[in-house]
Amino acid sequence: MLTGGPLDVVTGDYLAELTMLILGRDRLKNPELGYAKTFLRQLEESLGLAHERGVRIVANAGGLHPAGLAAAVRELAAKLGVPVSVAHVEGDDLMPYAEGALTANAYLGGAGITACLRAGADVVVTGRVTDAALVSGPAAWWFDWAPDDHDRLAGAVVAGHVLECGTQATGGNYAFFTRHDVSRPGFPLAEISEDGSAVITKHPGTGGTVTTGTVTAQLLYETQGVRYLGPDVTARLDTVRLTRAGRDRVAVTGVQGEPPPSCLKVGVTRIGGWRNEVVFVLTGLDIEAKAALVRGQLSELLEGVASADWTLSRTDHEDAATEETASALLRLVVRDPSPDRVGRALTSAAVELALGSYPGFHVTSPPGPAQPYGVFSAGFVPASSVAHVAVLPDGTRVSVAPPPRPGTTSSPPAELTAHPAPPAVLGVHPAPPAFEARGSGGGAPEGVRDEAPVPSRRAPLGAVAGARSGDKGGDANVGLWVETDAAWHWLQATLTVETFRTLLPETSGLPVTRHPLPHLRALNFTVEGILGDGVAAGHRFDPQAKALGEWLRARHLDIPVHLLPDPEVGP
Repeated sequence: MLTGGPLDVVTGDYLAELTMLILGRDRLKNPELGYAKTFLRQLEESLGLAHERGVRIVANAGGLHPAGLAAAVRELAAKLGVPVSVAHVEGDDLMPYAEGALTANAYLGGAGITACLRAGADVVVTGRVTDAALVSGPAAWWFDWAPDDHDRLAGAVVAGHVLECGTQATGGNYAFFTRHDVSRPGFPLAEISEDGSAVITKHPGTGGTVTTGTVTAQLLYETQGVRYLGPDVTARLDTVRLTRAGRDRVAVTGVQGEPPPSCLKVGVTRIGGWRNEVVFVLTGLDIEAKAALVRGQLSELLEGVASADWTLSRTDHEDAATEETASALLRLVVRDPSPDRVGRALTSAAVELALGSYPGFHVTSPPGPAQPYGVFSAGFVPASSVAHVAVLPDGTRVSVAPPPRPGTTSSPPAELTAHPAPPAVLGVHPAPPAFEARGSGGGAPEGVRDEAPVPSRRAPLGAVAGARSGDKGGDANVGLWVETDAAWHWLQATLTVETFRTLLPETSGLPVTRHPLPHLRALNFTVEGILGDGVAAGHRFDPQAKALGEWLRARHLDIPVHLLPDPEVGP
């Protein structure tokens, strides 16, 4: 990013939910730790270049100890002989928070970053700020926006959301990856204008691609609803407009902002208990009977264990040409508050079945000890109760007042506890009105006209729709988009919540909410509870739901023939 072309600010997002758990365990071992050490290694080879080119650095690598990282950066700068000023943002750490909490951090906005940059900082490190704040904070500094410039701030927040996962905006993890060379995608950048609009692009000569599709995919990633709630502003995703502005250039315009909610989200991690697993390999014939045998043999041993989950993955093929493709995998995951009940004694006993169980018995790894697992949950606190502080390069501590917010209640506002239906959308693509914002209803949606049947063919949904999915604690989201108005007309009329559940049976019985985004020709589904207690605790095959969207794209349904790609031409 520093050598590929002009740049004013380079940002770095280091704090996934799982990262906070890892940093919390680091801090238990050593109170001086708790920040992302990889940031210092990267800075050692780039700090001089950034200073030479006048590029500011803003990163949330401070994790649980931003003051400690700021001190380490100053020490590194002195060692390298690079005269940079360093500031940091703190106040997000709410420990002690609740019994059993390992970490508890409020999601701060970008105002503290803005204050540090206004004071002349070359490097700003923070704790738990929102991912988008790494972009909106510098933008507010550059253009001197006020806290109530909601539309401008919302535009920068949307740009920050596009950038936060790096190459996911330039062709990485992209549903239509076969259309482009994405073997080594370059990193995205945003050219932000004073009115909050932006152009998403990348440095010339770098790999990958920037298209309305790649930007749409990232806009849908890990979002829940049409209102993208943040500590500085609420960005209305149903107002975002994307247009091609040249090769590898996508303009993001029209973003409307609303005041932020009165509460801040708090991410809390806990040690949830201990877990272990054994994967049995079942080869050849009688796969189901072999699985039943080993499950029965271990049933007595598993009595008293808090949780024991079995999953049989039929990866075997009939009359297979290789032993591996003739084999299925039977996975046992055990969890318990005590490491003794799920420790090496249990996994050793499982392996000791080898000479007295199903024919061909073997496992994928030797018996191992129990490992602690973490649980992530979200809470809410009044924004006014959090001491958001910018520590300037000269050590001055500046309290950052929360921006104007509606109401004064100390309880989470309705928009944090429910998925509101979007209001009427103005000036959308020529298509039926938005409908069915939530619920499980079937039948023809209101506003969709009955039309004569059109020829259709059974085909995978991915033949016409892209998707991207991800996790938010124990919930998952799946965003889908199509590329033409005709496909959008069909998608929003066809993919109801009930159809979604039918295509993904694992979501049956779980709360599923659907959010139409007509400007993007997209639908966003939120599935509550599918990931249990979150990534660190889950035993699901895909614990972060990263491939949930690809599974949905692979499911077959009746699709109008005129929407399907010509098999001789391709998509």
